[in-house]
Amino acid sequence: MASEAWTRKEGKNPKGGLNEKGRKSYERANPGSDLKPPVKKEQAAKSPKSAARRKSYCARSAGQAKQFPKAAKDPNSRLNKARRAWDC
Repeated sequence: MASEAWTRKEGKNPKGGLNEKGRKSYERANPGSDLKPPVKKEQAAKSPKSAARRKSYCARSAGQAKQFPKAAKDPNSRLNKARRAWDC
């Protein structure tokens, strides 16, 4: 059995996070989940709900950066790419 797309390169966005194929693959593997694409600052300004989601993600990922200092220092790490995608 092949692994899910969200765990392979084809399901990951080269700029950080998962692409649409990766999000759909994750949702099939984990029923009840509902992954949404990253929220940029411009999008968050239009909706308070999006702003809260972005703020929450940035706070959680800052904690990951402290927990994984090696990844935090690497500009090409998945963590830093995802933080850039969210404008953190």
